[in-house]
Amino acid sequence: MIVYNIVRTASGSGLSSVSNGHNSPVNGINNFVVEGSLVTNSINKHFIRLAIVLLSGCASDPATDYSAYPETTNYPQATAPVKPSLPTQQSNPYQPKAPSYGSYDSYSHSSGDSYGTAGNYANSYPVKSFIQHMVDKHGFSESYLQRLFAQASRLDSVIKLEGPSSSNSGPARPGSWSRYRGKFLTEQHISNGVEFWRNNANTISKASSAYGVDPEYIVGIIGVETYFGKNIGKTCVFDALTTLSFDTHRRSKYFQSELENFLLMTREEGYNPRQPVGSWAGAMGLGQFMPSSFRKLAVDFDQNGRRDLWQPNDAIGSVAHYFSRSGWNYKSPVAQPASDSYGASVIELSTYEGMEYWRVHPNFKVIKRYNNSNKYAMAVHQLAQAIKNRYQYSQVSAN
Repeated sequence: MIVYNIVRTASGSGLSSVSNGHNSPVNGINNFVVEGSLVTNSINKHFIRLAIVLLSGCASDPATDYSAYPETTNYPQATAPVKPSLPTQQSNPYQPKAPSYGSYDSYSHSSGDSYGTAGNYANSYPVKSFIQHMVDKHGFSESYLQRLFAQASRLDSVIKLEGPSSSNSGPARPGSWSRYRGKFLTEQHISNGVEFWRNNANTISKASSAYGVDPEYIVGIIGVETYFGKNIGKTCVFDALTTLSFDTHRRSKYFQSELENFLLMTREEGYNPRQPVGSWAGAMGLGQFMPSSFRKLAVDFDQNGRRDLWQPNDAIGSVAHYFSRSGWNYKSPVAQPASDSYGASVIELSTYEGMEYWRVHPNFKVIKRYNNSNKYAMAVHQLAQAIKNRYQYSQVSAN
């Protein structure tokens, strides 16, 4: 999930490769194994309808020897990228349109695991103050927001996940990287990644060309974040952000800012604020963008007049745009095995067999802009390479 090291992804964090010893992972796709069972959540019935309609269409942990990867000659070059323009913003909080991923007919409908109790938010002084802020600064209707917050539910599960602190103190236990990568670098992730690439090949190629981002990393991010859209989260985003803003304390200011951006986002895009679903912390879509990142970095890549990150076209374009804005260097290295821990650019990762050392490059730091974790960035890198290797092999075999 995006963003800025604040929130967890809907799918959790992590991924896996197999090590053949102290320093380097085993080379080649066939050597990747599943370390633990892959748990996938049931998909919300409304998202299934979308997936059936949208995922019918056009359509890499790493091998450490980069020369072993087949060269791609058909990937578009990144020179002089042409970036699609954002849609014209619409501002009508009174008659929000239903999002394309589901159909709801009133604010009384919430989604998925948004179970909770009536928060009585409309009578809360902090909420009244927030409403007045939205009226004075952004021109919202006071009565509209009062009705909206009167429908909000207090989500006890979200409060439990947020506090008192999600950070772990002390050194990581031995093998932390092995456990982390074991969540995502699985046969299921690789094969589903190849299928996602095939089904969306035209969009991925166009996004890679437009933004100068290697296509496998667009796919890798979506794989780590939401298992290629199979696990986008099922919590009502408005309920989650309201609960985090007014019923928790550790990061309440941050979440109030995200709630502000969320309400602006729904007004700009014509969404009913009670309909978008996402993670417990408010991250949305296949790429798990927080509302502030959605407003800054999401793009209407299919040019249909709305930024909709719950469908692949806009999600793929938006992830590529995010990487581009963060400084991605096309066809440049991300990470390579190192023999020891010497050097400012070398990171250490703990496996069951001992420490792995990796020399990381600027693109690795770009991935960390998405989630500031060495394990997360390495997971994205290795999954991206594994999917790329398998995808290219399948393309050659088909010919």
